[in-house]
Amino acid sequence: MDRMRMESVDMTQKNVDKIAALFPNCITEMLDEEKSTPEEKVYKRVVNFDLLRQMLSVEVIEGDEAYEFSWVGKKAAIIEANKPIRKTLRPCKEDSEEWDTTKNIYIEGDNLEVLKLLQESYLGAIKMIYIDPPYNTGHDFVYPDSFVMDSEIYDAGSGYFDENGNVNYSRANENGRPRYHSDWCSLMYSRLILSRNLLSDNGVIFISIDENEVHNMRKICDEVFGDMNFISQLGWQKVYSPKNQARYFSNDYEFVLCYCKNINSFTLGELPRTDAMNARYKNPDNDPRGDWKPGDCVGNGVRKNGYYDVTGPTGKVFNVPEGKHWVYAPETMKKLIEENRIWWGKDGNSFPAVKQFLSDVGGRKASSLLMYEDYGHTDMAKKDLIKLFPDLVKVPFDTPKPIKLIKMLAMLGSGDHDIILDFFAGSATTAHSIFELNAEKDSSRQFILVQLPEPLSDNDEANNMGMNTISDVAKERIRRAGKRVKEESPLTTQNLDTGFRVFKLDDGNMNDVYYSANDYSQGMLAMLESNIKADRTDLDLLFGCLLEWGLPLSLPYTSEKIEGCTVHTYNDGDLIACFDENIPDSVIKAIAKRQPLRAVFRDSSFANSPSKINVGEVFKLLAPDTRVKVI
Repeated sequence: MDRMRMESVDMTQKNVDKIAALFPNCITEMLDEEKSTPEEKVYKRVVNFDLLRQMLSVEVIEGDEAYEFSWVGKKAAIIEANKPIRKTLRPCKEDSEEWDTTKNIYIEGDNLEVLKLLQESYLGAIKMIYIDPPYNTGHDFVYPDSFVMDSEIYDAGSGYFDENGNVNYSRANENGRPRYHSDWCSLMYSRLILSRNLLSDNGVIFISIDENEVHNMRKICDEVFGDMNFISQLGWQKVYSPKNQARYFSNDYEFVLCYCKNINSFTLGELPRTDAMNARYKNPDNDPRGDWKPGDCVGNGVRKNGYYDVTGPTGKVFNVPEGKHWVYAPETMKKLIEENRIWWGKDGNSFPAVKQFLSDVGGRKASSLLMYEDYGHTDMAKKDLIKLFPDLVKVPFDTPKPIKLIKMLAMLGSGDHDIILDFFAGSATTAHSIFELNAEKDSSRQFILVQLPEPLSDNDEANNMGMNTISDVAKERIRRAGKRVKEESPLTTQNLDTGFRVFKLDDGNMNDVYYSANDYSQGMLAMLESNIKADRTDLDLLFGCLLEWGLPLSLPYTSEKIEGCTVHTYNDGDLIACFDENIPDSVIKAIAKRQPLRAVFRDSSFANSPSKINVGEVFKLLAPDTRVKVI
């Protein structure tokens, strides 16, 4: 039986595999110094870049000059995005709501590491991403990226010093912001690389951003998503009245960038029609097909078959003026007349117009200008929170986004049953928006929210209520929002999913010996404790296995006792696990008879190697298609 990897996917190796599939002659081997020992040499596959360059010689730009967007730390950000980690997501049932039935996910932890852990389970599964990342205010960021630089490292990489270590005075007068530009670009670049993998082929990402970094964000997105997949730079009117105290212009709007995964697969949704738009449709002739409005039958210019006589119901003959043409061919016009789709006025003598029925009209196209009447404003966003937290004098969020903004974007970017990801979740406006949208549209959109548990500052009220981090407040908001939505529409929200499963990022479930067993002799191994950390539960182990095996975190889960052993079943047999010690053969056979797609056990579940071999034989006999692994 194979052992599970128990670490996130190695994106660098994934990329090597993709190159190998296209150019197998460009793959070679080199010594893996990290894994090799004096007794055993281990080799790894690598790319021969000189040969790959030759294979792509027509496409490669020769020399040093090329159009590109770069900054100090970009290469480190790429390496960090591809590097595997030994972390896991630990389920937290006590913080969750409706754990057994909900499909919504809330994850506490650094979003860079969380995105790495989601690469297998949600690869190509996310229809829409919305993020409201930290704006670059010229200060250090709270995200603990290992590649974010201090000033000395930035100075060394940016040319502040010359080759002799002397100050380069052409750079000396720059203030601190260039370093923060670099840090901010690295922060976003690595996360966007990973998030793109999660988008479905027809998926879309919306990014809220202000004027300080919108130009850099576009360059980053052009590189990560491809400039051909740029959809629009939307302007969101964030305030409803200009600020007279502004020094220059009143800053009334921010931006929302929109990129898709694949322009050939992407379709933007439509918004609901307004009452004013529908009011233009009438039914003066009581047409059984419903309300309609008159449309032109005439176009500008001369066209073949576009000039002919049309006879009305009273015998009056009509034709187009000189330089115009009928927009319909003669046979089409005849058919429209027969189907009563041409309107001749109340007396039957008016110039013909085509009936455009309301029932044939879809939704309305979205404008690139997101007016506050439709999309909300910052004052509304604060009021949204105040309504939910009347027990707090000060709500601990300065710049939340309004529910209406994300709700409208979700209508444009996702379908009724899609997954929406927000990995800068903040106050959890995205969750609140999805609850309201599902209630209004009778849909079942799901969300995955990721937020760093950043400590709250200067909010004793929230602290006294057990809310000590941004994540604590966000989770409480989701609980209150779900309750309020159900209270406001009790008859239509009986089956509304307002729950969420909470997971917390933590170090991996395995002790170091699991990853470096070759460094220990058999005698040493016997004296060591279990290769699984002592504080980990069966549920921790199960969800750690799900991440590696690529199963979503939101599927149904049950557990039961079989002859005293705890057996865990995920999604009706997608995976069955038992982590007990010394599992009897009868329990192994009971699991195998259910023929799960996957089965996993602890290495210590078996007394010795013959017992482990016997398990493999049992599955070969009773469930030959089951993939069996151990941890």
